[in-house]
Amino acid sequence: MKTKIFGLVLGATLITLSTQAWAHHGTNASYDMSKTVTVKGTVTEFRWTNPHCAILLDVKDENGNVVNWAAETHPPAMLRAGGWSKDTLKPGDQVTLTLNPSKAGTPVGVVFAIVLPDGKKQSRGEMMGQGQGNGQ
Repeated sequence: MKTKIFGLVLGATLITLSTQAWAHHGTNASYDMSKTVTVKGTVTEFRWTNPHCAILLDVKDENGNVVNWAAETHPPAMLRAGGWSKDTLKPGDQVTLTLNPSKAGTPVGVVFAIVLPDGKKQSRGEMMGQGQGNGQ
């Protein structure tokens, strides 16, 4: 009887934890993965943090107004596998980001591809050390 109860409690716990993990990584819930938007701007901050790194940048809109964008990337361990470090981007760097935009229409997105200050292009997979080439 105790074994049966333990099994039920363990099973319920695993289901609960897996549901929470899925919700956290449910990129489709926040971002429109069927669309991309490209922005070019100046890095104001590069956050090398878990669970996801972030690139904050200032982008001028069509009227010349500065819009503060936030772009979510992979966690540090995945970026490190792609050759990144906490010093890859610095304030003042000019970058071009292709993002899957926020469904809410806010200036937020998840990085699909990036053109680094040195002109190197990387896709989402290359940022994780998968694939090769220049991201094209």
